[in-house]
Amino acid sequence: MQKILSYLRKAIEHYNMIDEGDKIAVALSGGKDSITLLMGLKALQRFYPKQFDLIAISVNPGFEFFNSSFLEKTCKDIGVDYIEAKSNIKEIVFDVRKEKNPCSLCANLRRGILNSTAIDNGCNKLALGHNEDDVLETFFLNMLFAGNLNTFAPISYMDRSKITLIRPLIYTPEKEIKKFIKRKNIDVMPKNCPMDGVSKREYMKDLLYKLTVEIPNVRANLMGAIKRAQINGWKE
Repeated sequence: MQKILSYLRKAIEHYNMIDEGDKIAVALSGGKDSITLLMGLKALQRFYPKQFDLIAISVNPGFEFFNSSFLEKTCKDIGVDYIEAKSNIKEIVFDVRKEKNPCSLCANLRRGILNSTAIDNGCNKLALGHNEDDVLETFFLNMLFAGNLNTFAPISYMDRSKITLIRPLIYTPEKEIKKFIKRKNIDVMPKNCPMDGVSKREYMKDLLYKLTVEIPNVRANLMGAIKRAQINGWKE
């Protein structure tokens, strides 16, 4: 946990993600990233100089493999209140609209539900589990498929919902999260999306891996370039 906390604290303090008196909702999907984020923030809460409250919110999309009992127990074991927001995302995205590329619509629907549920429960911030690999993969996706230099912002204020999104794991490599989960023998939901392994993001993940093998410093170079370009709110 110490290494995860060092990455978390670096991002949180670099971008001033947490203020005194915040009530933060963690978007808990049940995957390795969101569980690591939840456990990391809970551990940070014990000694961080700024006091903040913490809850976890899961959006139940209606898939048969969604395990709300597992998520509730995960939260109970570490002393975090758990809220499940039920939805008809599966029906809308896959049954009614039959989306061939469902990821964007699914993400937008989830985000709207997360925002409204967080606000209904008195939260002013929503913490998302995007890690460093997600930042770089999204940069490639936007550049190659949309022609935009864009990626996740570390922190962003949503004018419509009046809530602030924070991404405390943006400096945490995915491999460190995998190591933490394995070392601590932490259970995660084995599957939380029917598109796992077949999306464009998986292609970007493979591309990033190949680039890392060929160019050892490529990750640091890309993150540095993103910061220097001040892409989507990133600043030194």
